[in-house]
Amino acid sequence: MYISETKITVRYAETDQMGVVYHANYLVWLEVGRTQLVEELGFRYASMEEQGVLSPVVDAHLSYQKPAKYGEQVIVKTWVEAYDGIRVTYGYEVVNSQGECCVKANTQHVCVKKESFRPIILKKHFPEWDQAYRRAME
Repeated sequence: MYISETKITVRYAETDQMGVVYHANYLVWLEVGRTQLVEELGFRYASMEEQGVLSPVVDAHLSYQKPAKYGEQVIVKTWVEAYDGIRVTYGYEVVNSQGECCVKANTQHVCVKKESFRPIILKKHFPEWDQAYRRAME
């Protein structure tokens, strides 16, 4: 299985009054990790969108294990957890500099036509992405 690693330094604006990362900011980091994974697989979401296809999140699960704090560097590990030709589930772990897991998560996405939000079959419309996702899970 291919795992992408994205380094992020926790910014002050991402923390709450307790000095730890505000829970919703992890979703932003997951998007950063997911975008990097897709780029490492050789693609760009922007090129898909230019062709009238979007990839919205249809489900998200986050399990908070340990808080990340201001100034700390974390790594967002991202991989393709499941893929069936229509839906793709990305898996994530956010790990701090001590190697401790801060968050375990997954998000599920469906590629849809921009004008109708009707799902598309990735293999038919973007066969290279389909093959890349299947290879990434090996």
